[in-house]
Amino acid sequence: MFEERFAPLFDRRLVRWLTSQPASLFGLGIPPAQFDALAGDERMAAVLRQRLEKLACDFAVNDNYFAWQAFSRGYDRSPDAPLPPWLEQANYEDLRRRIDRLSIRHASMTEHLADEADASLDRYILLDAQDWMDDAQLMALWLQITRTARPGARVLFRTAAEETPLPGRVPQAILDRWSYSAEEARELVRRDRSSIYGGLHLYRLKP
Repeated sequence: MFEERFAPLFDRRLVRWLTSQPASLFGLGIPPAQFDALAGDERMAAVLRQRLEKLACDFAVNDNYFAWQAFSRGYDRSPDAPLPPWLEQANYEDLRRRIDRLSIRHASMTEHLADEADASLDRYILLDAQDWMDDAQLMALWLQITRTARPGARVLFRTAAEETPLPGRVPQAILDRWSYSAEEARELVRRDRSSIYGGLHLYRLKP
């Protein structure tokens, strides 16, 4: 079905031209700073085709709520429909009871961490924000992460490109305090059902 209905779209001249324009991908949440990292040495149309093929073919669609969002812009309403855990009815009461544990801060992660104590945190989820940080911003963020992290703390983030952006941009003295496995990163992104990003990276603070 993918080869018949979706793949031919990416061979059309208009689609190839549109997807080569950074502004055309704003609707997909891809800012200009991520555009080059996402494309790499390939045409953007080819990259998008690969990501869509993974989403459509590498995972069971009836168990992948990311695919439902991508192809139907919503979720199935049947009782056994795949949903994010926070939307599953079975988890509703737990969410209600624990809602007071949430706090919302309108600040950058670096600013937020600057207010936290040394060795006080153990989980950091950065999404893909580092893709559009410059070197100074990246270094400031990892200084605060490393200062506030407990031994064994984990940092999880995605990137448009396959490789981690930290080596050569964050001081080696900081990176030496963290363990990172490129092989594990490849396995994590292989299992990533959203199929949007090129890299999924996990760093662990060494004892």
